[in-house]
Amino acid sequence: MQPQIKKRKEIMANVCELTGKKAITGHKVSHSNIKTKKKFYPNLLKKTFFIAEEKKSVTLKISTSALKNVTKNGIYACLKEAREKGFTTK
Repeated sequence: MQPQIKKRKEIMANVCELTGKKAITGHKVSHSNIKTKKKFYPNLLKKTFFIAEEKKSVTLKISTSALKNVTKNGIYACLKEAREKGFTTK
């Protein structure tokens, strides 16, 4: 009998696909000034955008600050910049 191979689910990292923001480490400081290590995660949202220039919709995992940039500059300009910097391939 052959051993069963478990299929691994693809786990998406907590990284913004437009700005490249990811978790950073720091200290949680108590009232008595005891420092313990902590991870600070970016505020990420899963959003679907329609790109009129390419006539398709794209679902991205982006930070809230990137959402403000999309509102200000447009999704096409933000995606173009992210592709140049290598943050996304979509």
